[in-house]
Amino acid sequence: MNPGAWLLDSFHVAVSAADPAQVVPRHLPDPTEISGGRVFVVGAGKASAAMALAVEKGWPENVPLDGIVVTRYGHGLPTRRINIVEAGHPVPDQNGMQAAQEILKQVKRLNEQDLLLCLFSGGGSSLLSLPLDGITLSDLQELTQQLLRCGANIQEINTVRKHVSNIQGGRLAAACKAPVRVLIISDVTGDDPTHIASGPCAPDPTYFSDALAVLEHYHLKLPKNIRNILTAGIKQQLEETPKPGSAIFKHVENVIVASAHQSLVAAKNYFRNMNINALILGDTVTGEAREVAKVYAALIKEIRRYPDMLKPPIALLSGGETTVTLQGNGRGGRNSEFLLSLLIELNGLDDIYALACDTDGIDGSENNAGAIIMPDSLKRGSNMEFHAEKFLDNNDAYGFFKALGDLVTTGPTYTNVNDYRAILIL
Repeated sequence: MNPGAWLLDSFHVAVSAADPAQVVPRHLPDPTEISGGRVFVVGAGKASAAMALAVEKGWPENVPLDGIVVTRYGHGLPTRRINIVEAGHPVPDQNGMQAAQEILKQVKRLNEQDLLLCLFSGGGSSLLSLPLDGITLSDLQELTQQLLRCGANIQEINTVRKHVSNIQGGRLAAACKAPVRVLIISDVTGDDPTHIASGPCAPDPTYFSDALAVLEHYHLKLPKNIRNILTAGIKQQLEETPKPGSAIFKHVENVIVASAHQSLVAAKNYFRNMNINALILGDTVTGEAREVAKVYAALIKEIRRYPDMLKPPIALLSGGETTVTLQGNGRGGRNSEFLLSLLIELNGLDDIYALACDTDGIDGSENNAGAIIMPDSLKRGSNMEFHAEKFLDNNDAYGFFKALGDLVTTGPTYTNVNDYRAILIL
């Protein structure tokens, strides 16, 4: 019996369920319906290069196809007809901005006979950064760094991004005369296209005032240019992002091709094939990672004490996107912080194993997807004089699990349906 291996296998099953090579081809437009117009592909996100490759493999050689896709450094793949650009993530850089400029330029040239095929996934917001006139790349970088550190959730962050962008918040669709088909691998809770890559082709229900409210709520020190832009927008001196019900979106179709729920179902089936009952607790889990872990620990203890309703062995599965408000100067993303907090709360409870990983293979800014905990993880740390509480206070879950040899490292997975958590109670 190897519970750790089961958890790792279940993670790989969850990731495979969102593999662009599997999910993209079935949603491609019919090439026979393209009557002489241009098919132009654009995309942004950690999965976008793999999505572009899937498009090329599923597209006839005799039907013209070209485009530009932006992905994170190290996530590019060899394509022949679609140009892959690697750029900065999570903080935008010059490569991403130049690619976004070229994408917008090409999209504006399309006409009613053409087709714009968009490929978006998590990470697209920073990769497809084209700030409004008056905002510099340096302004945008400073704003992004503050947003990532303050504990704001992705919906709040993207509300701000959409109102400082020339391309997000539905503005890409507004610039296009051609029909638009958008294929999306969702990394956000609720799978709303407006929040994935900050919704370049989706209606935006938020306003400039909402963006400023987010920044003020978290007491962020705004670059002057950004405050001036948001203030001008609130005074209606700048055009708002296109809203739900706008005629702009009559020729736009947004399609979710992979989501966290699909991956959780695949993992559930894996455990059932192992004769282990599995329960999906939801794919929309949010909140501070360390606080969410306390709730899970309470549930685990309840199951162990009163097993009548949920009798072990059982796997508790969940997805979503927790957050981390940085208080220390350590290293580690939300999944490893969740696990470290869970480990402390369980306090050596036997026969409990858990894994938490980001399906894109990157937990925060480190090179690991996440980590795994065993019943003896707390004791092993103590034996090394690594006290879990101190590491948690310093936001250094990465350092703790690295010392134990319990990091999960996969490299780029070329997809992204956000966090995957599996807790095995034996």
